[in-house]
Amino acid sequence: MKGHIDMKCLRNMSATTSGWTVWAGLAVLSLNACDQIDQIQNELRDLTPHEAYVESLRAVKLAETALGTQWVSAAARALREAPTVPLPFEEEGFLFAETPEARSYRFELRRGQRLSIDAALDGEDSFRIFIDVYRMPEDPSRSPIPVLSSGSLSESLEYVSTRRADYVVRLQPELLHGGRYHIELRVDASMAFPVAERDTRAVLSFFGDTRDGGSRNHRGVDIFARRGTPVLSATNGRVYRVETTTIGGNVVWVRDSDSPQRIYYAHLDSQVVQDGMEVERGTLLGFVGNTGNARTTRPHLHFSVYSRGAVDPFYYLFQPSQTLPDASAPLEYLGAWTRTVSAGIRLREGPDSRAAVVSELEESTPLRVLAASGSWYRVRLPNGRDGFVSARLTEAVVQPLRRQFVESTSALFSSPSRVSPVMQDVAAGTDVAVLGSYEGFLYVQSPDGNTGWLAGKADL
Repeated sequence: MKGHIDMKCLRNMSATTSGWTVWAGLAVLSLNACDQIDQIQNELRDLTPHEAYVESLRAVKLAETALGTQWVSAAARALREAPTVPLPFEEEGFLFAETPEARSYRFELRRGQRLSIDAALDGEDSFRIFIDVYRMPEDPSRSPIPVLSSGSLSESLEYVSTRRADYVVRLQPELLHGGRYHIELRVDASMAFPVAERDTRAVLSFFGDTRDGGSRNHRGVDIFARRGTPVLSATNGRVYRVETTTIGGNVVWVRDSDSPQRIYYAHLDSQVVQDGMEVERGTLLGFVGNTGNARTTRPHLHFSVYSRGAVDPFYYLFQPSQTLPDASAPLEYLGAWTRTVSAGIRLREGPDSRAAVVSELEESTPLRVLAASGSWYRVRLPNGRDGFVSARLTEAVVQPLRRQFVESTSALFSSPSRVSPVMQDVAAGTDVAVLGSYEGFLYVQSPDGNTGWLAGKADL
């Protein structure tokens, strides 16, 4: 596994500005500067396993072949056209060895959220499969930034987001390999919650809230609890400052041993650790109080994360639902053809009834099932367009819709296009099984078992 950690270049602007609007504007400028730095770092980094594999194809002159070009194009298209999926997300799918392709998934992460990826392949054949996580830039003219890469499925992958952004996970097997796969994507808090028996519902004051009549902004979150409630270390690390100050009262500072950041715990009723102590997640640091400038408020913990300035700690602590939708889409049709059961069925951009509609399909439109997630199929139209349909609105292409005679000799095309390769000529008078239809073509099975497309319904 190879992880790429981007530069922590977003700085806290609230200390030098007096208004939220100005702060937000400066943050945008800072983010643009960070994107430029990221692009420079991207040019200087080592190759990911996926990129190294492409170089190996070039070295043996395979990258310039038709299959090699299709493989590289499939990887780029998967990044560009990744469907947006909800997290957590689970998919069971099939990758076709004869057709270079990739699967991808797009979603948003907030700073401090941890992405977990578990993927597995079914089958006895041993081959490489590449998993890559990319952060997508705000400016579409800029290149996606790889933040995590792996060339195998030997371990689970994790990545903690360093900023709010869209990310894409791409799954692609090496050339001329495929099979059935399972992938699960989850997001959770990257830190343990620092107040015993509480969660983010106890956060009642947030990062960026105005203080002192708008002269400054809150640099953390306030977690309310009864006086004496245990305060626990949110990370592994080392205590490097235990003190009492006018503002923070009884405070503890911990340097995170896993990330370049410092954690600040303030307004404690008392501390129980000393400078230099090693702590783990859940180690008792002290107890909730209202010391310092919080003496007129209810007891609470002020919790801050500093990484080149204060950053919003909320999503470091927020634990979203881990419940996956019921897996009701039948899996026996993975890799096979189904068809729509009626007209007007909507092909959507994602596995969600609120996702944008790509098109409305005619009755008996053939759909090749690529994957299943919850009650949805990821499908491919005969013209190569991918999308999602409700599995219950499809049926297996097993029984013919009807049988029909070909009135004049016709070409059986490999796809519903007159410029696609001709598989065979079907003689006049041949009895064919009609399995579906699409854009003026009939999807049929000839007497010798070949399936393909006949043009011109009027000729049948």
